[in-house]
Amino acid sequence: MGERQGGSRVISFSHKTSRSRLPCNILDKRTSDIKKVKRVGVEQPKGEAIFNQTFLHCDLASMKSIRQFVQQFRAKNCPLHVLVNNAGVMLVPERKTEDGFEEHFGLNYLGHFLLTNLLLETLKQSGTRSRNARIITVSSATHYVGRLHLNDLQSRCSYSPHGAYAQSKLALVLFTYRLQHLVTADGSHVTANVVDPGVVNTELYKNVCWATKVVKWMTAWLFFKTPEEGASTSIYAAVSPELEGVGGIYLYNEQRTKSTDVSYDEELQRRLWTESCKMTRISDVGNSAL
Repeated sequence: MGERQGGSRVISFSHKTSRSRLPCNILDKRTSDIKKVKRVGVEQPKGEAIFNQTFLHCDLASMKSIRQFVQQFRAKNCPLHVLVNNAGVMLVPERKTEDGFEEHFGLNYLGHFLLTNLLLETLKQSGTRSRNARIITVSSATHYVGRLHLNDLQSRCSYSPHGAYAQSKLALVLFTYRLQHLVTADGSHVTANVVDPGVVNTELYKNVCWATKVVKWMTAWLFFKTPEEGASTSIYAAVSPELEGVGGIYLYNEQRTKSTDVSYDEELQRRLWTESCKMTRISDVGNSAL
């Protein structure tokens, strides 16, 4: 879920058609062959909820694709209660997105930054005092060793797959905290939290060296979470009553956890936000909410 494996990326949203504890509309990013994805009705066991699930194509490595998706989604006039930012690549060779950004930074971070901002007004309109709209962004423990190079966000001076990946994950944490500051400042009923899924056995590891792949194959059963286990904290952040109205926190294993010290640097959060607005060509509303 939410990985880039070389195929098309699609976004699905679910609409509740019967009783459920889940919010009505949930958006997440998935990687799939778009030709195989149709509008489907998902029927749960007797007595549980039935959802209609719609898939729309969205390439998180393309600003044009993101904007086109948002137009398509808005045209449906659907409320938006939960947005899960969970697409990404890891340790890929040096290469650029369609817009010329280093791929880790452009897809893992900037794509989600733009998508979230373009959908933010819909989220604000959907949230209420008793049930806030929720934004969940997936980072990782790698952010603890990440360094944000504001003068070289594209890693042009010295490219390292590990460094670029860690920087993108740190950027997601900084972005989440700044976003929560902004929605709180304007009184919106929206919360933004960041989650660490742990070490999950997914296709994200396809770009690691062969020796690491062998070790992963031998130890996955002991140290790696299944994709279902890895998704548990994101689901908790999306639907837990305990987190109603709670934003700006880092979650690991469904527990509030301290992120790296630098992630709480409000000036760094602001500067990254401003630079990100320039890169994605959107207005910087954050400058009026210092």
